Amino acid sequence: MEIGVCVASHVGDIRYVVRAEELGYASAWLADSQMLWSDCYAALALAADRTSRIRIGTGVAVTGTRPAPVTAASIATIHALAPGRTFLGVGAGNTALRVMGRKPQRIAEYDRYLETLRPLLRGEEAECDGVPIRHIMPDRGFALFDPEIPLHVSGFGPRSLGLAGKHGDGAVMPFPPAPSVVAAFRGAIEAGAADAGRRLDESFRTTALTTITVLDPGEATDSPRARAECGPFAMATLHYSYDQWRQFGKEPPSFAASVWDEYTALLATVPEEKLHQRIHSGHNCWVIPEEERFVTRELIETSCLVGTADVIAERLHGLADAGLDEVIVLPAWEPRYEVLERVARDVMPALD
Repeated sequence: MEIGVCVASHVGDIRYVVRAEELGYASAWLADSQMLWSDCYAALALAADRTSRIRIGTGVAVTGTRPAPVTAASIATIHALAPGRTFLGVGAGNTALRVMGRKPQRIAEYDRYLETLRPLLRGEEAECDGVPIRHIMPDRGFALFDPEIPLHVSGFGPRSLGLAGKHGDGAVMPFPPAPSVVAAFRGAIEAGAADAGRRLDESFRTTALTTITVLDPGEATDSPRARAECGPFAMATLHYSYDQWRQFGKEPPSFAASVWDEYTALLATVPEEKLHQRIHSGHNCWVIPEEERFVTRELIETSCLVGTADVIAERLHGLADAGLDEVIVLPAWEPRYEVLERVARDVMPALD
């Protein structure tokens, strides 16, 4: 099991990625949300220049905001700066598109995008909107395609995880609450691969996103420190559930039942034309004051990995045995350095 970091891209805080490398984190996934954070490729270029070992890439690039050739050229530019340690994570845009008032790509669109993208990442020709496209000037250092850039496909459900098996070198998944869920996720991935005539080998990587708080002995999972470290990630889970309810009519998850009516009543006071912005306020960085009351112990325990170092290590070993290769940690903004240091000190040595 490896531990990486997911980063709210910020061109003024590349030191965070540098420190992650110094502490031995395996990877840094820089998030791509144009109307929330800095441009991920600008931040990746700076990170590539200031690091030498840590794997760097998008966590995840949004397929609906850039055509596939633009995404391929962007990550191949980063690859030229950090050869052999650059990867591309892609997703359909559950937050990045919604915060612009648009909906994420549907499965068929996502599939077509990935089909176009895959050969472009090898420097090969692909058809885009009926036109053959390839990077025609990579040989002078404008971009780098050799070695091939690994493609990690994000999926939250069986169909999107199936696309990871069909097109990807890896899958980015929600954090599984139990080893049995890892098996279910891998089953969906392998079914997608089989439908495409692929057979996945041990090089295919599974990665899950969460945040981690290492508790002191006797500390509660909803202590002030745990709430400060986990609250933004927990609330982002509630934001996602609200989007799914709003767009598809999906029932709220059980962990949100105790706050759902009050939470939806709060958002009902927001003008409809501004609601897409308001839903994601503070996204994965901080909890806005009027939402603090929704960060319950159940929400934290369901969405985040919280426990003493021994408990966390035991859970991660179980998930690794079930087939999870890497966990990427996205802490709250203010205590992000403290979380980075504590996980490196207390958890990572137990995973070696």
